[in-house]
Amino acid sequence: MGKGRIEAFSDGVIAIIITIMVLELKTPHGEDWLSVLPLWPVLLSYVLSFVNVGIYWNNHHHMMHAVKNVSGGVLWANLHLLFWLSLVPFTTATMGENHFAPFPVALYGGVLLMCGVAYIILEWALLHANGRDSDFARALGRDVKGKLSAVAYLIAVPSAFLSPWISLGIYFLVALAWLVPDRRFERRRA
Repeated sequence: MGKGRIEAFSDGVIAIIITIMVLELKTPHGEDWLSVLPLWPVLLSYVLSFVNVGIYWNNHHHMMHAVKNVSGGVLWANLHLLFWLSLVPFTTATMGENHFAPFPVALYGGVLLMCGVAYIILEWALLHANGRDSDFARALGRDVKGKLSAVAYLIAVPSAFLSPWISLGIYFLVALAWLVPDRRFERRRA
């Protein structure tokens, strides 16, 4: 089964997710910088989520270019990932509108955790479809950074009830770790 449709569909869904997030941003009521100040939690939530969704899009893009085969299981695993990503706008708005209260920050982290788990499941489905001796498998390696990210989210979710700022710090650190480009698949293609 070809991979072109899964790439195009995923790109479209991710573009819609980002569009929904930006449409949630409200116009400030005023003409100066002070009018923007009350919106800082919403803007900060948006920036964090935009970066996270962008990271998933970037890694999904590289991963799909490294595979040759796509199966029905891969299609379902990809839909599973897109489902969790589609909840990012909701949790982003909830977190920002509630000024980083503990439960919304934990909820946001729960969705990030499930995005990470869904991505790992997609990797497993692609391994199964392409074989453990494929170029994809060699490029993927053990995916330590992906697994450590899921563990970090697992720690961050309950930490939100101690201090939402601890959780937000973890979310930013994980995003920062992924901003360093993941060259595993590019190296394999070169």
